[in-house]
Amino acid sequence: MSKTSDILRKIIAFIIEETGLKPFQVENTVELLKEGATVPFIARYRKERTGELDEVEIRTVEERLGYFTELEERKVTVLKSIEEQGKLTPELRARIEGSRQKTEVEDLYLPYKPKRRTKATIARERGLEPLADIMAAQELSSGTPEEAALPFVDPAREVPDAAAALEGAGHILAERLADDADARAFVRRLTWDDGIFSSRVASDKKEAVTKFEMYYDHREPLKSVPSHRMLAMRRGEKEEVLLLAVEAPVAEIHAGLRARLVTRESIFRPLLERVAEDAYKRLIAPSIEVELRLEAKKLADEAAIRVFAQNLRNLLLAPPAGGKRVLGIDPGLRTGSKLAAVDGTGRFLEHVTIYPHTGEGRVAGARKELLRLVETHDIEMIAVGNGTAGREVEQFAKETLAEAGKRVPVVMVSEAGASVYSASDIAREEFPELDLTVRGAISIARRLQDPLAELVKIDPKSIGVGQYQHDVDQKALKKSLDDVVESCVNFVGVDLNTASWALLSYVSGVGPSLAKAIVARRDGEGPFASRRGLLKVPRFGEKAFEQAAGFLRIRGGAHPLDNTAVHPERYPVVEAMAADLGVSLAQLAADPALAARIDLKRYVTEAVGLPTLRDIVEELKKPGRDPREEFKTAAFRDDIRELSDLKEGMVLQGVVTNVTAFGAFVDIGVHQDGLVHVSHLATRYIKDPNEAVRAGEVVKVKVLAVDGARKRISLSIREATEGEAPRPKGERPPREERGSGGLDLAKLEKAGFRVKKK
Repeated sequence: MSKTSDILRKIIAFIIEETGLKPFQVENTVELLKEGATVPFIARYRKERTGELDEVEIRTVEERLGYFTELEERKVTVLKSIEEQGKLTPELRARIEGSRQKTEVEDLYLPYKPKRRTKATIARERGLEPLADIMAAQELSSGTPEEAALPFVDPAREVPDAAAALEGAGHILAERLADDADARAFVRRLTWDDGIFSSRVASDKKEAVTKFEMYYDHREPLKSVPSHRMLAMRRGEKEEVLLLAVEAPVAEIHAGLRARLVTRESIFRPLLERVAEDAYKRLIAPSIEVELRLEAKKLADEAAIRVFAQNLRNLLLAPPAGGKRVLGIDPGLRTGSKLAAVDGTGRFLEHVTIYPHTGEGRVAGARKELLRLVETHDIEMIAVGNGTAGREVEQFAKETLAEAGKRVPVVMVSEAGASVYSASDIAREEFPELDLTVRGAISIARRLQDPLAELVKIDPKSIGVGQYQHDVDQKALKKSLDDVVESCVNFVGVDLNTASWALLSYVSGVGPSLAKAIVARRDGEGPFASRRGLLKVPRFGEKAFEQAAGFLRIRGGAHPLDNTAVHPERYPVVEAMAADLGVSLAQLAADPALAARIDLKRYVTEAVGLPTLRDIVEELKKPGRDPREEFKTAAFRDDIRELSDLKEGMVLQGVVTNVTAFGAFVDIGVHQDGLVHVSHLATRYIKDPNEAVRAGEVVKVKVLAVDGARKRISLSIREATEGEAPRPKGERPPREERGSGGLDLAKLEKAGFRVKKK
């Protein structure tokens, strides 16, 4: 990287030290990012240059590159400001330039930062800074502070006596201490390490019954507050139910600050000790508390966003039913259920509305319409939205099909976000003439066929798989979720000739504008015959082609490798392999056994190494195969449809709908998801719920408790599967986390569950 600027070299050095990655890995990754390469492209097609870094490592480099770039830009501004004041010393410059934290830079800048008029400013205007210097020097060992202050008494300048002079000088010293970067770092560190985060109920809410009752009198170490509790308490504060505070170790802080200010015995010692305490109480504590509350919020946001991102990834990569003809049903009672049929590619065919639950006279007609659609369009699966009336419609469909002797699977599908899609610009573009509810039924059908292709049309925040998603940093959340969608789309690959522009927009190097141009070209001139045909799309240049081509598939195209993840830039290598085996390219792409005979070492060059060659051979063994798992569905019990049907001890099948830091929510077919506490997720002790289950997974659960009044269901995966997967030896949870069956009964009871006590 000979042309790399000094600042960029410095940033790269910071990243290398912070991440522990090898210099060439960071240097080449940064260079690729600067050239506009996307993370999926770098991870998949530039393994030799990055030393086989995965997407997580590359995104870490990307994130730190952004952070340190902002930091260096801020340093330039700060140094310029201090220099213009004529106060920039070589030592201060070196310290600012060497800083790796934004907080430290701001602390160093604080004494030189333009301030509003303070008590210290007023004291300086009254000529008391020399007295402050005398006090700070601590050289007087005889006499009294009042005697030392007498020369500075000046009624004309509003300093009527020695006491006023000493008070003003003390304000100057307090501000100096509060502006000292090392003193602030000391207070910040001690408060973070030993501080307590407390929550109490607002005085006018003491008798109120709210969802924040467990936090009416709550205290725990600041640095270890779990994400979900921090966000819950902050929401309680926002709703004016809770009062939050950081309780710092004041005695230790006072002692530390006094030691920094009082360096020797002098007549000013008692006064300086009071100045240190004043500096903390009046100037340092309020700002440090704000900082640390923001830091705790940031950490909570990051944890919540990680959970959201993992849930979204699992949902997007849920197994697809594939190209089957599906009848989607958006269930409803009063307004009827909307039925929409789609073909194997998701193309809309027909829709009707039925009313099987609004009077006996309409049931027969509803059955007739359902069967007509199934027969007319040769329906292979029925997808029923899991919202209101979902179980009733599911049962109606099963009974109707059984009476007619038709074996068509009926599957419950999450309709989270379907209403958002129905009213979106994308839905209006696709089906301008259809009602919102019909669009919803189409979306439900398509979700069964391919969850990824349909869910990318919806704002990820509307899919409902996070915790406190409206409380976290929205910019950070959007960036994380967009990264997840991009990663999933490129991991699976996209059919160039059938994908919507919404799906194409997430392909590496494409984006919304080029995606729409691709669809327009496809609609106007027919399907693409080869990947190279992309270069005929307006504004689709060589750079975009390099980034996108490997992730786009053309089934039955002119080139055998266009339906694989082999990048066009490596076609000559595969052609050489085929020639050496004495077969055609088409034969090599069609016969996995041939790929197993390839001697990779023969094809290693400076440009193509073993990592790329291994990927090529693996792709030849399974060309065009979907990397997602095989499709399967949960079998909800027909006799369990309402909360009242549940009994303690029942073992049921369900689908994980959401994973949080405290457990997982599971749909068991009663319109109300049950909670599996983290202690009941697995037969072994875990800290991260995502280690045990993932969103969209079919699981077996045991009903532990049912609270009909509060509509709460407590479930256990551990107890339902204990006999199937015993806990490995030595992996028991700590005693304080085991409680009774692993549950904290007191917390459950406080949360509203009925607890059976022995």
